[in-house]
Parts: sequence; structure tokens; C-alpha cells
Amino acid sequence: MQTFDNQNKENFTNGSPKNHNVVIGLLAGGLVLALAGNGYMMVRANHLSEDLAKTETASQTQISKLGDSTQAMLAQNKAQLDQATEQMRKDVKTANDSAFFAVRKARTDAQIHTEEMATKLAEQQQQQEQQVTARLSQLKDTTDSKFTEVSGNVDTVKSNVEEVKTNLTNTQNDLTKNIADLRQVMGDMGVMSGRIATNQKDLDALRALGERNYYEFDMTRQQGQRKIGDVTLALRKSDSKRNRFTLDVLADDKKVEKKDKTVNEPVQFYVAGNRQPYEIVVNQVSKDRVMGYLSTPKVKLARQ
Repeated sequence: MQTFDNQNKENFTNGSPKNHNVVIGLLAGGLVLALAGNGYMMVRANHLSEDLAKTETASQTQISKLGDSTQAMLAQNKAQLDQATEQMRKDVKTANDSAFFAVRKARTDAQIHTEEMATKLAEQQQQQEQQVTARLSQLKDTTDSKFTEVSGNVDTVKSNVEEVKTNLTNTQNDLTKNIADLRQVMGDMGVMSGRIATNQKDLDALRALGERNYYEFDMTRQQGQRKIGDVTLALRKSDSKRNRFTLDVLADDKKVEKKDKTVNEPVQFYVAGNRQPYEIVVNQVSKDRVMGYLSTPKVKLARQ
């Protein structure tokens, strides 16, 4: 472009008319081009303005639609929220009403049950009072009957006691007489024996006195040694015709033979720790058998 301008300048300077026409033509062409470009730019600017206006209109339309949609959604959400709140309120009211009626019903049922229990207890108490009254009446009748019966029994007992006292007195008298009738004889060791018993009646009388211990025995020769009281006896032989017998006496680890003794004879021997002698009395003698008793002192006193 600069070269072209320089050439035109030179041509213009040189003053050539031809060159002047060229320059003018070029300038006219440039002007046309410039005007054409300006027109194009104006048309383009108009098109851009229209597009911008359309875009702005579309944007406004979208914004308006978006706003309307948002408002509709918010309204819908608010309606749903209001509906849910109303339903919840109704549910709470229903629940409260149900709870109220349930509590009321429970109270009513409890009150009814309490009244029924009170009625039953009153009935039971009345029945028990009636039973107690009947029982007391029955006991009174029974007591009166028993009292009458006991009174009669007391009279009977009194009569029986008097009879027992009489019998006891008679028994004591008989015992005194029996004791008085008991014999005192000399023992085989030269010691005066206490009273001896010749039968069961006499032995019972001696036991009643309580002065000595008495141990009955019934032994045979075949039995060998027999523990009687705190001594040991053994029958060696017996003679029923002569009423005689022979015994072995084992006491204090010593054996003593009591030979050829007679019926109802006190057979005496001493045991360590006793001042009084032990006595064996045989009341019956038969073949290879004797029956009698052993008498021992109750109080042990050492001999001096």
C-alpha cells in the first residue's frame, strides 16, 4: 500500500493527467468499498441487535416461565406441607382422643372391678361371720355338753380316786403285813441276811421297800455261765429230790464254788467295794435247772 501511495505521489508530482485519473478512480473505489463495508457493518450490527433482542426476549420468557414454575412448585409444596400438618394435627387429636377414652375406659373398668371385689369381700365377710356365729353356737352347745359330761367324769374320777386310795391303803397294809411275815435267816457265811423272798409276792414286797437291787434268774446247767447283775453264775448240778444245788460264782476275777446249798438258803459272797454281802436265793430246784434271784446292795461302801 505504501509503495502504491508513493507511486501515485510521484505520478501526481510529476503532474501527469493520466495518473490523476487513476488516483481518483482508486479513491472512488476505496470509498465505495468503505461505504460497502460500512453498510455491511451496519446490517451486521442490526442483525446482532435483533438477535440480542430475541435472546433477551427468550431469556425473559424463560425467566418468567422459571419463576412461574418455581412459584407453582412452592405453592404445591406449601399445600402439601399444610395438608401433612393438618393430617398430623388430626392424627394427634385422634391419638389423644383414643388415649383419653382408653384411660377413661381403664378407670371405669378398674372402678367396676373394685366395686365387684368390694361386694365379694363383703359377701365373704358376711359368710365368715355367719360361720363363726354358727361355730360359736355349736361350740357353746358342745361346751355345755362337755361340761356336763366332764362334771360327770369328775365325779367318776373322784369316786375312782377314792377307790384307788382305798386300794393303795389296803395294798400298803398288805405290803406291811407281807414284809412283817418275811423271814430273816442266817446266811451261809454266818452273816444275818436281810429278809428273803420265797415266792413272787414276797419278792415284789422286797422291791417295794427299795433297800436293795433284785435280779431274777431261771438258768439250766446246759446254758453254762450266765451274767446276772454284775456277777457271773454257772449251775454245776441240782438235786430236785433233796432240793439242793451247786453253783460257781465268778466275781472280781475270782471263782467261788457254792456247793450243796438248799432251797431258800441265802448264799452269800462279797464283792470289792461293798460292805454288805451279795446274796443268791434259789426258790425252786428241778433237774438241771434252778430259779431264784440275786440281791445286791444299792449303796456301795467299802468294808473296814
